[in-house]
Amino acid sequence: MQEVVTLECTEAKKEGKPASRYLTTRNKKTVTERIEKKKYNPHLKRHTLHKEIK
Repeated sequence: MQEVVTLECTEAKKEGKPASRYLTTRNKKTVTERIEKKKYNPHLKRHTLHKEIK
């Protein structure tokens, strides 16, 4: 069963910039922990770590 989750930048808040967000899906049955991916943040102009939020 696929679930839509939101990924939010972790580094932007520390620097006082707007956080970038991405939507992605995950399989609820096989992936039980929260997702972490490196994605591009256009405000910081680099790839940063994005974590799943509720």
